[in-house]
Amino acid sequence: MNNHENGASGEFILTGISGSPGICIGKAYLVDREGVDVVEKYFVGQHEIKSEINRFKNAVKKASTELSTIIDGVPEELRDNTYILETHLLLHKDKMLYDKAIEIIKKDHVNAEWALKKATSRAVRMFKQITDPYLGARAADIEHVSDRIMRQLAGIDEVNISGIDKRVILVATHLTPAETSQIQLNRIMGFITDHGGKASHTSIVARSLDIPAVLGLETATSVIKNDDFIIVDGNQGIVIVNPSEETLLDYTELRRRYAIRRADIIRSGELPAQSADGILFSVMGNIELPEEIVGVRDNGGDGIGLFRTEFLYIARNDFPSEEELYEQYRETVELMAPHPVTIRTLDINGDKEIPSLPTPHEANPALGLRAIRFCLKKPEIFTTQLRAILRAAAHGTVRLLLPMISGCEEISESIRLIDSAAESLEKEGLQYNRDIQIGIMIEVPSAAILADAMAEMVDFFSIGTNDLVQYTLAIDRGNPHVAHLYNAMHPAVIRLIRHIVDCAKAKNKPTYICGEMAADPINLPVILGLGIEELSMAPQSIPEIKNMIRRISVADTGRLMVDVLKKNTVSEIHELIKNRFGDMLYSEIYAR
Repeated sequence: MNNHENGASGEFILTGISGSPGICIGKAYLVDREGVDVVEKYFVGQHEIKSEINRFKNAVKKASTELSTIIDGVPEELRDNTYILETHLLLHKDKMLYDKAIEIIKKDHVNAEWALKKATSRAVRMFKQITDPYLGARAADIEHVSDRIMRQLAGIDEVNISGIDKRVILVATHLTPAETSQIQLNRIMGFITDHGGKASHTSIVARSLDIPAVLGLETATSVIKNDDFIIVDGNQGIVIVNPSEETLLDYTELRRRYAIRRADIIRSGELPAQSADGILFSVMGNIELPEEIVGVRDNGGDGIGLFRTEFLYIARNDFPSEEELYEQYRETVELMAPHPVTIRTLDINGDKEIPSLPTPHEANPALGLRAIRFCLKKPEIFTTQLRAILRAAAHGTVRLLLPMISGCEEISESIRLIDSAAESLEKEGLQYNRDIQIGIMIEVPSAAILADAMAEMVDFFSIGTNDLVQYTLAIDRGNPHVAHLYNAMHPAVIRLIRHIVDCAKAKNKPTYICGEMAADPINLPVILGLGIEELSMAPQSIPEIKNMIRRISVADTGRLMVDVLKKNTVSEIHELIKNRFGDMLYSEIYAR
């Protein structure tokens, strides 16, 4: 992801991914990580297998104890994010790692380190093939947990972030959520890493701490030395090494302006997202676990626009029961009341092997047995979830969202199963609510093309721009060779969204947007101009988007769209947005 731009003064720039917004200026501190870079394979005799398994179990126990100690010491400002570390704690005994490693030791007669490496590679490979960026990023969590166990096997100490006693910017190959959680805000100004992405848990912790972070720099640890002076621009995802005096002055002023604007935005987070010409919008939060509701509420969210429900299925050895699902959904609905909670039904990929239900290998899982296709093929699993959702709906405002819809038949069959679930609950005398809104995610071109027919069958559309852009442009954004071509402002994507919104409006149905496109202020004039009525995003992005909506006239965005729809390239559209809204966007980017 990185490139270098050399200046006369020796200044150069590394380009990565914005993990957390903000600007910090200071000296680099390279995290001295003694890792297990090379894992040797050796065979153990039949009589040694039991002791090798015990060695592995002891390493897992020590790793879990170490992490529990870290959780107990998490500072107050990060208590809301301990669920991330608690999830890591559960992964220590997850079947994908724990049971699989033991199975490999027994079956292959190999050492614990090699068995753990093999189990980890298998689990990581499955997660990385998941198209949902949030779930795909969980591969890093598997790697972090495996690394902690591996260090115990090798007798290597944990990196002590909390022991750093000077004001610095951390530079590391990677930082785990556990390490990030040890950051002392009075000492650590920000951090940069070679690896990692925006959807990682490390990035989430950084945003919770409200410190700048740039990830995925690839070569930061090899080109930056201890005590090098660096500027971290988390707004643009760049790091400036050895900045010139002129650059330093410019960024000192930008940092001052950012701090003022950011404080204003956070203070105004509770204000409604009403445009300059009086149009009211809903700005919602995307969550994965009930614990994240605190972030939505603290940032002024108007509800939950996307509640991902996959993690309870993935991080376990069996399928969750109806009662387990019901309790989780009910907690979320009650905590968010009276605001709505949009629960997306199981969106799992065919490539992700659930331990209790092995699935056949698929050459192209992104186009295979996933999401609604999986649910309709396994109606007993789907019905369990539908019953739990309908029961939770008796405790607040619930909207049900069906993912990966590609044809009208899938909607019809899903509604039939929803009605059947309601009938079974009625017969059993359980409290439930069938009178809920049912929507579909528009993520594939076929659904967009059939939007006129589908609008008659559901109550709302929610556009999942991450997949819609990927499928429309035939681009794997995880592929470094073509990822630069992935752009939500592509004319084909914009025209497709316009068609979706127009079809929904013709049937008096609303259209929402819940992909990453919604969280970028640069896209906002086009989103509003297209007629989107609700936006949903990571909780930390809510205040800035609400603030910008209050500064924009919807009438102006409508006039912008007349010209946008005439353009044929991304660069032309960006230039148009810059000319019409440039001053506003520039100030907003540096308020992020």
